[in-house]
Amino acid sequence: MKKLVFLTGAGMSAESGISTFRDSNGLWEQYRVEDVASIEGYWRNPELVQEFYNERRKQLSTVSPCEGHRIVASLEDRFDVTVITQNVDNLHERAGSTNIIHLHGELMKATSTNNPNNPNCIITLPEDNPVIKMGDKAKDGSQLRPFIVWFGESVPMIEPAIKKVIEADILVVIGTSLNVYPAAGLLSYTKQKCKIYLIDPKDVKCDASLNVHHIMKGASEGMKELCGILENE
Repeated sequence: MKKLVFLTGAGMSAESGISTFRDSNGLWEQYRVEDVASIEGYWRNPELVQEFYNERRKQLSTVSPCEGHRIVASLEDRFDVTVITQNVDNLHERAGSTNIIHLHGELMKATSTNNPNNPNCIITLPEDNPVIKMGDKAKDGSQLRPFIVWFGESVPMIEPAIKKVIEADILVVIGTSLNVYPAAGLLSYTKQKCKIYLIDPKDVKCDASLNVHHIMKGASEGMKELCGILENE
């Protein structure tokens, strides 16, 4: 069974109604990245950061996986599929994908402020009340914080992601600007015979030495076209 690896970004979830950060009218237009997505911002104003992510969880409960998410999950019938995602939502899981690496954390989880990557301190928030309040404590006694990798923090899941990309027979990049590192550097780990597909309605700058087949469509329409191509695999 061929190894099919997806690298997904904000454009994957945009069709579900999740606000993106980098597009016009995206979340960065309403908040400064330094205030809500950096470790310095958290130390400066933890209440603002908690409120921001509590609102993101409320929004997440109102949306559903798009057709693109569901098509990705369906390919597990024919391929050994791994989804590497820069998104913190759980839409891939809800669509049925079973092997997911979250590079930037998971919105529906909380963790320790002192030891954010300690597995003993990571909890899944209840779906009916996914709120973190100031004063809520992790197992180690520190304040609970979002289980999100912020700017200025290490990306502990990048090593498992690299291993999957090295093994990939086919790599599909969906809805990411390839501007955020270390995720953007994953393409450089593909083996020579790996087929690379990029699904994005806009131009995306890629390493010219890579033979990337660009499907200039949104996530769902692009996945439909890709399925036709993969029929021959």
